[in-house]
Amino acid sequence: MTIQNRYEFVYFFDVTNGNPNGDPDAGNMPRLDPESSRGLVTDVCLKRKIRNYIEITEENQPGYDIYVKEKSILNLQNKKAYDALGIKPESKKLPKDEAKARELTQWMCANFFDVRTFGAVMTTEVNSGQVRGPVQIAFAQSIDPIIPLEVSITRMAVTSEKESEKQDGGNRTMGRKHIVPYGLYRVHGFISAKLAERTGFSDADVEKIWQALANMFEHDRSAARGEMTARKLIIFKHADALGNQAAHQLFDRVKVIRVQGESGSPAQSFNDYQINVFQEGLSGIEIIERF
Repeated sequence: MTIQNRYEFVYFFDVTNGNPNGDPDAGNMPRLDPESSRGLVTDVCLKRKIRNYIEITEENQPGYDIYVKEKSILNLQNKKAYDALGIKPESKKLPKDEAKARELTQWMCANFFDVRTFGAVMTTEVNSGQVRGPVQIAFAQSIDPIIPLEVSITRMAVTSEKESEKQDGGNRTMGRKHIVPYGLYRVHGFISAKLAERTGFSDADVEKIWQALANMFEHDRSAARGEMTARKLIIFKHADALGNQAAHQLFDRVKVIRVQGESGSPAQSFNDYQINVFQEGLSGIEIIERF
């Protein structure tokens, strides 16, 4: 059964001595807003981590395949729908029969978690249509300005025999690593029950989203990302599908207070902050706090 309630959520995560989302156009430095110096993490980065979590936890489970994953060939992914339904694909075209075209797109939604969740443009050489997903995530932004550090690193091994013949043995190759000493990031998310009706996004699926947000960093460890931790998830569950209050008014109820250190200066740890949720005057909204 598809979800019957609209949701918004506020999600907090932090990073210690790591690079949460490097910018390839800036030498892989941590992304930041040049005006405020606050750190940024893109929606694409966060969706990637959710996809990866679902892929490893729901492996081989019907309905939980991942459409956009490493080394996947989208034409072949789209062709799975044609093969399953016994329809012959035409180059870049959906079937002229609208019922068959809808059936293809519905098959993709039913079998690929990320298609029915985030949507997808599947108009490649093998055309399976377009889907507007019910779950959307904004850019994450750090609460305070961040000061990225550039750290020099040294490689002590050599790649080839030729390198080893150099005077210094070829083992002093220098490199660079960019880190954020500490940053607490906040991101807003939206889940539309009306769009969920079109893709089949269910109550079980929304629970998978909450699980992924809680645990996805635990399965995404690397030296480059340092220590990344999910800190708090605040969910606003509306009483019906259309919703009972504007999203921005709900987000304004979540306040982050600096309790240690100077406001506007880089924080040192999550203990420097206090997160408060103001519930007075709410009608038709259930607030659910996870971790």
